Amino acid sequence: MIKKFIDKLLGKAPAKAANPLGKRMEVPVAEHGIDPKLLDERAVRVVQTLTDGGFEAYIVGGAVRDLLLGMRPKDFDVATNATPEQVKGLFRRAFIIGRRFRIVHVVYGRGREHEVIEVSTFRALLGSESAEQVSGNEKTSKAELAGKSHVVDAEGRVLRDNVWGPQIEDAARRDYTVNAMYYDPQRQLVVDYHGGLADAKKRVLRIIGDPDTRYREDPVRIIRAVRFAAKLGFEVEPKTRAPIKACVPLLANVPASRLFDEMIKLLQTGHSLASLEQLKKYGLARGVFPILDAMLTSTGDLHEGAAGQFVRLAFEDTDRRVLEGRGVSPSFMLACMLWREVLDRWTKLRESGEPAVPALSQAIDAVFEARIGDISGRGKLATDMREIWMMQPRFERRTGSGVYTLVEQPRYRAGFDFLRLRADAGEIDAALADWWEDFALGSEDDRAALVEEAREKDKKTRGPRVHQAPRKPAAPAPAPADAADEAADDEGGVAAPAKKRRRRRKPAGSRAAAPAGGGADVGG
Repeated sequence: MIKKFIDKLLGKAPAKAANPLGKRMEVPVAEHGIDPKLLDERAVRVVQTLTDGGFEAYIVGGAVRDLLLGMRPKDFDVATNATPEQVKGLFRRAFIIGRRFRIVHVVYGRGREHEVIEVSTFRALLGSESAEQVSGNEKTSKAELAGKSHVVDAEGRVLRDNVWGPQIEDAARRDYTVNAMYYDPQRQLVVDYHGGLADAKKRVLRIIGDPDTRYREDPVRIIRAVRFAAKLGFEVEPKTRAPIKACVPLLANVPASRLFDEMIKLLQTGHSLASLEQLKKYGLARGVFPILDAMLTSTGDLHEGAAGQFVRLAFEDTDRRVLEGRGVSPSFMLACMLWREVLDRWTKLRESGEPAVPALSQAIDAVFEARIGDISGRGKLATDMREIWMMQPRFERRTGSGVYTLVEQPRYRAGFDFLRLRADAGEIDAALADWWEDFALGSEDDRAALVEEAREKDKKTRGPRVHQAPRKPAAPAPAPADAADEAADDEGGVAAPAKKRRRRRKPAGSRAAAPAGGGADVGG
């Protein structure tokens, strides 16, 4: 008030407030240059079905950003003014999901070849002051959240956002300008409200609205900024960057399952090592993701020596597969990230006298409990990771029938790739990985020769086989002195060994009458 009065006395014109809704700009194909060949035909079909039904519909978000950069998007999302129920009614296989944001999954195909197009309804731009507030989070305030459409927690984090609105408001409530554009594939038109096209061309990441407020609404936006900077090589705009470190503690309120999913996305962009550098840059490398805490040093770096080299090689391999368009298994990557801690625990248990296989199983259980906990999808991931780890001691034995059954295991390839990384990092002898590679690719004769070679090598390494000493038998009754002397004389002064007496089986009746505690004769 006082500032306005002074400005008025000095004749200063009042500053014009920026329009939080932005201004609609329709960008033609001659300017945006999106190649229709990069589009997904099923996403285009969803847009067509919605528009034929009398609704507005656009490809939206990161897919438009990637198309503008000349990249083929991994996922295609669609935004429309149709409600979730109206969307569901237009498609044969469509499912309404979500509580925080209700969206529709339109499914094409079946099995591994199926594809999901995510369809969301335009949402209204509502401030936290107009929302209902709860003191807890998604889990602790379930009863309070029931039936409500716009709710925030005590920190301003949005817990429910299901109030529909026009497209201009939907754009304003999105996070970054480059993610707030809409593409109409029928008219080849880009709709831009916040200068996202210009920012995409300059490779600048700029948040829409007040950065501090937007991070409080959804702290995960901090992690997304890191991901886009690493994946796309974008520079985070200074005002967008300024409050990040101060807002990092807000991530403690985000459900562990959501943070886990964001970590997987971050490390599967094809730029995992660059992502680690960005996390360190913004103070996110430690204390946010329990799995990274197990993998990195206190300064947020990879460990020195074989442990750090193993993770580096795993990430480089993951990045290479992503860039080549090949599939990437989250379970394999996670197994690599947690191996150092599993190995440390396993080693300590073995040194304390625990047998190798039970010790490894116990180490795995302890690491799962400490680093993964109760999160969505843990069961499937844990099963795959456990199989990879439990194969490692089996690789050390290269004789017997077990080697033939091991290479037929469904997860053998993943287990072997893990072994190969251990060898390449210098953790184990490379000859072991070479042997298994030759065995897996060899003919029956080659395999037999490799097994025989390994058997002979084991004999030379171990020396004569040492059997466990038998229990000391009860002292026999003393023999007559003259008999003992005669036996010694017959063997040249060396007493002949006593003949092993054959144990006689007791009749069935005798066994039945035997007292309790009679070992093998008791209990059938």
